[in-house]
Amino acid sequence: MAEKEGEPRTTRDSIYRVARSIKRRDNSLYNALRSIYQDSLFVDEISNLWPKLPLLANLRCGLWYSPRFDATCYFKSTDGHTNNLSFNTSRLNLHLPPLAGEKGGCIIIDSTRKGKRFPDSMSKTIPMWCCVLNRSIYNHLKRLCNTNDQLNDATEKASIEAKLDEWTKQLEESGADIASLASCLRKPLRPLWVSQKTVIWLNEVPDHESWDFTPLILVSASDSGEVQQYRTNSEFSWSYIPGAGDDEESWSRGLSPSVFWTHVDDIIDSGPEVCNQKVAEIVESDRVYRAQRGQEAPQIVVKSSKGCGGVKSDETLSLSVPKPRVDEESIVSWLASTNLALGSSQVASKVLSNDCCILNCDKNPVSVPPSHLEEHLHLPMMGSKFDRFSILKNLPTAVNFAKMKMNVGKKLLVCCQDGEDISVCVCLAILISLFNEEGTFDGGRSFEEKSITKLEMRRMLIFICKYAVNARPSRGNLRQVFGFLTSQRENSDE
Repeated sequence: MAEKEGEPRTTRDSIYRVARSIKRRDNSLYNALRSIYQDSLFVDEISNLWPKLPLLANLRCGLWYSPRFDATCYFKSTDGHTNNLSFNTSRLNLHLPPLAGEKGGCIIIDSTRKGKRFPDSMSKTIPMWCCVLNRSIYNHLKRLCNTNDQLNDATEKASIEAKLDEWTKQLEESGADIASLASCLRKPLRPLWVSQKTVIWLNEVPDHESWDFTPLILVSASDSGEVQQYRTNSEFSWSYIPGAGDDEESWSRGLSPSVFWTHVDDIIDSGPEVCNQKVAEIVESDRVYRAQRGQEAPQIVVKSSKGCGGVKSDETLSLSVPKPRVDEESIVSWLASTNLALGSSQVASKVLSNDCCILNCDKNPVSVPPSHLEEHLHLPMMGSKFDRFSILKNLPTAVNFAKMKMNVGKKLLVCCQDGEDISVCVCLAILISLFNEEGTFDGGRSFEEKSITKLEMRRMLIFICKYAVNARPSRGNLRQVFGFLTSQRENSDE
């Protein structure tokens, strides 16, 4: 549109700057953390209604809403998006049915920004997963299965029902141990939905053991109202953000859920004006703490946001890239009797011994004594988001190192930054390249006879996930493993 004569450009620019400034203010760090804290009170209320049920965070957003999760799970909303419905065998969450079967159910926490009562992970992905697992167990035990009653769209419900048989077949062909799931899950899985609009009579809360199903209580932590909510207490005013824990890279300024809950009182009490500086001090203190203990603690420079008047500050804040704290007893996952393990590089040096070697795929080295240099290989790799070919280029060297060490009876730990992605992909390549169908190391003799298909990769990935429950390899990284395996097979056929 052409400019009106005589209308000063600065006037329109000033209105635009003010509008952007208001939006930045409403989505400030303090508003996000204060909203998370407010929603966590609701999560605490619901979890106290069924105190015997374990509390799980659906990664990554759900992890912000309580300081005391018993476990995590990983159901993606994208698997439940309209016209993109899928059952992903690389995210089977097979640790969840045994836990739910043992405890009588689970409470799962997630949230959404989109003005809906429930994220798609809860309204569709988890119910579809429940139904597919129930059908597989039904096929194994001839038992009753459940379906999802949260869908209001008849067309979408029909689309899901049309795919259930196909998804059930995928699960049964994937190599998942359905018999084991059936033995620990005596009642079929069934989702129950709870939001801040759900009415629960406190004197009529049912005992979960009285139900004839295994409940997965899906709690959407945030208020679903679409109107901007301004709230006040005796000291501060703040703007409520639904689903504030989502997309943490865009607002957290280096803060992680665990550090937030360690310092929650100091952060909430600091108020909107001081919050950014308080968080910077806490994150820097945590970075120094980790650096003094030899853990990865890199620094990045984060520019301060513009002030309300639209003036850009030259101030910069040194913040660390957060890494989740690890439990050293559980961070290393040994894959059955293969003598192969995967885990985080943070504890890799503690596993190193005369009979256990380390293949470090993290970009940062681990501390290795001079006497054990022969038992260690540092092979830095990056995920597909940063380098689409990094894993593919390094897998030949990684597999050769594994073959050389395991040929002489050594154990091998493959580690990466978090022990959840790149190390899983490297272990997947090693298992398919160097182990036979029975899971015995043969140095690659059976590799020429294998059919390298995506189904075979899924079956081996499910085997890994059985022991490494936090495994979450990305699709781009798995694609590189498949490319490596097919190229190796082509070379062996020549």
